[in-house]
Amino acid sequence: MGIFFTGKGDKGHSKVGKVKMDKSCVEAEVLGTLDELNSLLGLIKSQKELPKDIKKHLENVQEKLFIIQAHAAALIFKGKQTAKITTDHIKELEAIIEVLEKEIKPAKKFILSGEHELAAWLDYARAVSRKVEREVVRFKKTLRRGSGRATVSPETIAFLNRLSSFLFALARSEMKKSGKKEKHPSYK
Repeated sequence: MGIFFTGKGDKGHSKVGKVKMDKSCVEAEVLGTLDELNSLLGLIKSQKELPKDIKKHLENVQEKLFIIQAHAAALIFKGKQTAKITTDHIKELEAIIEVLEKEIKPAKKFILSGEHELAAWLDYARAVSRKVEREVVRFKKTLRRGSGRATVSPETIAFLNRLSSFLFALARSEMKKSGKKEKHPSYK
């Protein structure tokens, strides 16, 4: 067995420390979707001509996603809580969104993604961030049904909610900068 695989998960279970969990459980799903979003942001961040301010914003978000993942892992494995999402983290995202809203008119219609590559990647990240938010909310509900365990902080849920708005605003901003016109569904 090597470092990159142990073969112990071949039967659909993961073991972290002394805790064994089914790979299809909500706990595995919440950790997996957080990892998926973080990896997607890394892919976007690696784009060759990515503006430095966007790269900085995305890296900052990745750091916050690791905080959320550590928070979830501490709840799952009853470990020590290290860092948490705070209202300052939420306000930081809101401030960026407000700057972007002054630069662009917020869309009042659905948008057909794909007219500009970076905007399309950001739209995809927005959709994945919504999936993460749903999974974290579902995870929180399972904890509430549990035996008095600690739960996901309201700041975590609020941060994830703002994150999708942040990614949407970034995508709209990039579309405007590109000079390309956004298309809307015709419903024909």
